[in-house]
Amino acid sequence: METTLLEPSKWEQFQAGWELFRDPILCALIAGCVLGFLSVYVVLRRMVFVSAAVTNTAGLGVALAFFAEIHLGVHVDPLIGAVVLSVAATLLLMVEPARLRLSRESLLGCAFAFAGGAAILVGDRIAQEAHDIQGILFGTAVLVTPDQLQAVAVAGAVLMVLHLWWFRGIAFVSFDRIGATVQGLPVKLLDTVLMVSIGIMVGVCARALGALPVFAFSTLSAIAALVLDLRLPWTFFTATVLGGIAGAGGYLFAYFYDFPVGGSQTVLSGVLVLLMMLVRLVQVPFKRRA
Repeated sequence: METTLLEPSKWEQFQAGWELFRDPILCALIAGCVLGFLSVYVVLRRMVFVSAAVTNTAGLGVALAFFAEIHLGVHVDPLIGAVVLSVAATLLLMVEPARLRLSRESLLGCAFAFAGGAAILVGDRIAQEAHDIQGILFGTAVLVTPDQLQAVAVAGAVLMVLHLWWFRGIAFVSFDRIGATVQGLPVKLLDTVLMVSIGIMVGVCARALGALPVFAFSTLSAIAALVLDLRLPWTFFTATVLGGIAGAGGYLFAYFYDFPVGGSQTVLSGVLVLLMMLVRLVQVPFKRRA
């Protein structure tokens, strides 16, 4: 009697390998949510290119960590390399460019181009880790190690608690700097907390997921939420949810349709912007009647 062996479906394979897929999905979900929340500050303060420059710098930090271990015999955790350089970049970009006779755009352009080019040059000298460098720059995070998930979860939890606790102050300083100064708020401290938060989260997430999806989560989530023209707290909430959907949803799409993970998460972030635009177009006639 002939027996036929049926190949398990994608869904059955996914269920069977859940322990393997759990960590990258959780990591993408947490990263998408926290970066989605922070993205509202990034977009409303017109710091989109700050996010691009910082994500490139995080990639350079990882590449330099590999370079130091391979060529200099000095062990530097790539995660530390990503976080240190991304925080340094955010602090550098806080410098008032007029003192250097530069515009803000010029400073951002220099940082973005230098970090991206340097990451490629350093990557060329560490052929052993070329795959990792490609993953960091373009986001091919099929697997996430427990250490990377733990770093993203801890950083995300600490930053979210801090930002929810100081939400009023950071939001006030971000959107009405003069008013906050008049009210006696510590403007520089709150500004520094915000920029360092972005640097830490971008660095940690870029090491785990790659620079490309991290840039998408930290910009497109807020753009999608802002299209709906909601009150500020709801805008933060919506951007957080959309970031999580893009992170976890993009991973699932990549798995079931055999696409690269980082590209799928980035494209899904863009699709969510288009969907929110459609929702906005449907909303407008009803709002006018009301």
